[in-house]
Amino acid sequence: MAMPGGLPMMVMNTGPERQQGRKAQTANIVAAKTVADVIRTCLGPKAMLKMILDPMGGILLTNDGHAILREIDVAHPAAKSMIELSRTQDEEVGDGTTSVIILAGEILAYSLPLLERNIHPVVIIRAFKAALNDALETIQRISVPVDISSESEMLALIKTSIGTKFSSRWSDLMCSLALEAVKTVAVTAEAENGLVGGGKSGTADIKTVDIKRYARVEKVPGGEIEECRVLKGVMINKDVTHPKMRRRIENPRIILLDCPLEYKKGESQTNIEIQKEEDWNRVLQIEEEQIKSMCEKIIEFKPDLVFTEKGVSDLAQHYLLKANITALRRVRKSDNNRIARAVGATIVNRVEDLRESDVGDQCGLFHIEKLGDEYFTFLDQCKSPKACTILLRGPSKDILNEIDRNLADAMSVARNVVFNPILAPGGGATEMAISVALNEKAKSLPGVAGAPYRAIADALEVIPRTLVTNAGGKAIRTLTELRAKHAEGQHTFGVDGDTGKVVDMKEYGLLESASVKIQTLKTAIESATLLLRVDDVVSARRPEEQGGGGVQTMAGEGEGMGEGPE
Repeated sequence: MAMPGGLPMMVMNTGPERQQGRKAQTANIVAAKTVADVIRTCLGPKAMLKMILDPMGGILLTNDGHAILREIDVAHPAAKSMIELSRTQDEEVGDGTTSVIILAGEILAYSLPLLERNIHPVVIIRAFKAALNDALETIQRISVPVDISSESEMLALIKTSIGTKFSSRWSDLMCSLALEAVKTVAVTAEAENGLVGGGKSGTADIKTVDIKRYARVEKVPGGEIEECRVLKGVMINKDVTHPKMRRRIENPRIILLDCPLEYKKGESQTNIEIQKEEDWNRVLQIEEEQIKSMCEKIIEFKPDLVFTEKGVSDLAQHYLLKANITALRRVRKSDNNRIARAVGATIVNRVEDLRESDVGDQCGLFHIEKLGDEYFTFLDQCKSPKACTILLRGPSKDILNEIDRNLADAMSVARNVVFNPILAPGGGATEMAISVALNEKAKSLPGVAGAPYRAIADALEVIPRTLVTNAGGKAIRTLTELRAKHAEGQHTFGVDGDTGKVVDMKEYGLLESASVKIQTLKTAIESATLLLRVDDVVSARRPEEQGGGGVQTMAGEGEGMGEGPE
């Protein structure tokens, strides 16, 4: 803003940095592209790993886009919003976190020439939205339905998620682990409401698949990766409270409590005046009687196992031991909920409220094993568990963490397909099919509307191109061949990520969940439109926070040093 004399007048504080107009848009696009370039090599089966040192001195070894971006510390606001994308993608569908960032970065990169041709951002955004709708229609057109009760089809699908990860060497094992875990925790709507066995037969009416709460992953360093398994039940990191209690019980009756088996002390401070010595003994006796009556109430139900979330006093242990009952104390709330679903028991808050129906009897074997240095309690061979524990073994903590992340992705993919059983061809075939369709549509559009369409069509080619590059193939030759196949209408042709050659994905057996593709496209295009709308970036941080004064250059600091009194 200029005063009548022609001198610039500053309305805003001089401290904050400010970028306006084209400069702001260019800076945002460059920042987004930089984030995309960080994880570009993490796409596909020949992906490279990234090693990140966290502030605590630990290391993170992974090629999972979300895990990498979560650890990176970024200052630029546009880059921060890109990192948020991978988090959204991870929470929504669990897979495609790398693709979504690469795609969003590429769409923005292709928007830059449009802005330089002075096409207004709103025109670009309108075309992008229309292109997104056309892209989603194309996905629906080339997708195929999947039978979720067929194990081989489901395993092939989960393989596409695991195949690009570190644990692809053990892909068969990991796929079966993920599928078994998801099948275990999948509950029909009727069963959830207590009408067990109601509704249609088969798995068509599954409504809830709560992986986070009921499929727990226990990582125990040591052993071999081949020893990983899904337990038909639950495992917790606990030992029995008394060394003489039984450590192996077949077909146990299990009681789950949420109350302490100790003397109940008063809520507030209590003073007791005692005249005679016998009264003091009586007070102690009453404490013992209270514990004894609690234990007797439990013993009436003839359980073999008692789990409680609170403590068990020595006296209670003694009474339970006499009745040949094994007790475990201070079990985590989440573990107790899993045990309840696995063995068919109900968690009881007061011993007095126990009923025969609350006792769980669906567990086949209770045993305690020592893995590494710790003791673990296994409730195994349950009849129809609705919760499970995935036991992961491996040489080191870093490898276990990586396998855990890969398994979480695989389980999410299996869960998505249960809810939305359609598959789209993988290996960049879907992206290429959309790209060809959008290019065709762009020809029929009048004026400048076709340019943004072509921009998205070109941007989508980044997925097959990156796959070819990461596999060490020749990008230009392979993409030309792939484009020709798709122009002939062969939608299922994509890039084989191992060799970088063009193959038919149907024969190659690489089909991925369409819900992941749909979410990737939506997130990438919507975030690109969001960043294109920005035309002014004002840094509202105060100068003091930045170590005194605005952003200083080296020259400025040098001048400042020379100004002091000599």
